[in-house]
Amino acid sequence: MFANLTGWHLLIILAVVLLMFGAPKLPGLAKSVGQSMRIFKSEVRTMKDEATGTEAEAPAVVAPETTPIG
Repeated sequence: MFANLTGWHLLIILAVVLLMFGAPKLPGLAKSVGQSMRIFKSEVRTMKDEATGTEAEAPAVVAPETTPIG
């Protein structure tokens, strides 16, 4: 039944299912991923500064206000 499905077929099916059932949650997910990346980059920069011995002033990471999604 599913023998002729390739990776592209599965990817398209996954995208359709995600858009149908997860569309309202996508903006919150994107915001959360962006914040995680920002924190990760800040931590990597801090570790590099500590390794080289120069301690630059790292930007303060402020937790945003959370609002219920949905």
